[in-house]
Amino acid sequence: MKALTLASCLGALIAGMAVSNAALAQTKACLITKTETNPFFVKMKEGAAAAATKSGITLQTFAGKLDGDVETQVAAVETCIASGAKGILITPSDSRALVPVVAKARQAGLLVIALDTPLEPASASDAVFATDNFKAGELIGKWAAAKLGDKTKTAKIAMLDLSAQQVSVDYLRDQGFLKGFGIDIKDPKKIGDEGDLRVVGHDVTLGNEEGGRKALENLIQRDPGINVVYTINEPAAAGAYEALKALGIEKNVTIVSVDGGCPGVRNVKQGVIGATSMQFPLLMAAKGIEAIETFAKTGQKPKATEGLDFYDTGVELITDAPVPGIPSISSADGLKKCWG
Repeated sequence: MKALTLASCLGALIAGMAVSNAALAQTKACLITKTETNPFFVKMKEGAAAAATKSGITLQTFAGKLDGDVETQVAAVETCIASGAKGILITPSDSRALVPVVAKARQAGLLVIALDTPLEPASASDAVFATDNFKAGELIGKWAAAKLGDKTKTAKIAMLDLSAQQVSVDYLRDQGFLKGFGIDIKDPKKIGDEGDLRVVGHDVTLGNEEGGRKALENLIQRDPGINVVYTINEPAAAGAYEALKALGIEKNVTIVSVDGGCPGVRNVKQGVIGATSMQFPLLMAAKGIEAIETFAKTGQKPKATEGLDFYDTGVELITDAPVPGIPSISSADGLKKCWG
């Protein structure tokens, strides 16, 4: 009788596991990125796809036509809701405009995780998996100030930002850089209110090479003495360098950036970029899929890193000109960790 009871329990357990695995196999998840061409989002897609395959989750992927394409992202969220997805990973093109449709998804029972770019407020999503973008900016700001030394007092800085919308990833990196450089940032959520005469001006790049070139050309017309260039990402940095090179002044200007893509790290090695802050998009997406898997199985939602309002996936400074007191790794070591 006892053996029969044990066998029955074991059979029920196996059957329960089979039902659980079958349910997970039918789980759908969505990844919605800003674009599909930026190497950052390409690597993010690879991380999500690999984690979904490992978990047996069906992954749907969507992307905007360009950075700032809110309409396509809204339509993608609607599609995910209609398809019965269990969770959505999204890099918001506009951290404010997407809040209503994200609220709709959460009301429908989906787990929504913002990747890299928090919504505003951050609590509008169930979780945020991201680089500490303020810290990433602060690291390159501190490095640039240390490199200039006493010349920081007379620096002329060009700020090459992302877009006119001033989404969270944009102002966090921008303001982090300025603080690291030693400039009063006033409102940390507002770009351009610093009032420091060392800042020549701000222009937008849309996060691409052509945008970076045009933005710096515009600012050089305002002040040809620019000697420090902050860029939202490495494609924009590459464009800025082309603008400097066309004028024959590339050796007189220090460019800093954020990303950690392999092309950007190679540009550090070649002296195009002085320093960049590396982030880890593959890890963001992979951890996001793992969180959706856990949510599908248990209903448990992911927790933020202690002391933060997001799950911190890390950041490292990459430079071949290290300065005392600022931890960094070389471009050679960075090439072992880069993406894209």
